[in-house]
Amino acid sequence: MEALATAYEMLFWGVLIVFALCLTACLIRSILGPRTADRIVSINMIGTITIIMLAIFSVLLDQNYLSDVCIIYAMLSFVSVIVLTKIYMGVYAEQESKKAASDAEQKKEGDDVQ
Repeated sequence: MEALATAYEMLFWGVLIVFALCLTACLIRSILGPRTADRIVSINMIGTITIIMLAIFSVLLDQNYLSDVCIIYAMLSFVSVIVLTKIYMGVYAEQESKKAASDAEQKKEGDDVQ
């Protein structure tokens, strides 16, 4: 039984290391992402990976309160991504309406010239 517990502990630490590397990659993508949508997706992934890491720590350290923290963090992460997406969609819609108005104005000027 002791060997199985040691194997699980090594597995958990290995998974935590892999998730830490994934978290670093997502952080880099959120900083360097060429588009805002890439940044929002990477922030969502950071939240998800953090939730998984908290759950693994809860099992590894045998602390039940960490699962409560994990659930609360999941709710906060969900709400923050929804808010960021709503803000992004508002900015995108505003840019599209300005572009459509500019295109209509240019077309009107082109029709006046002819």
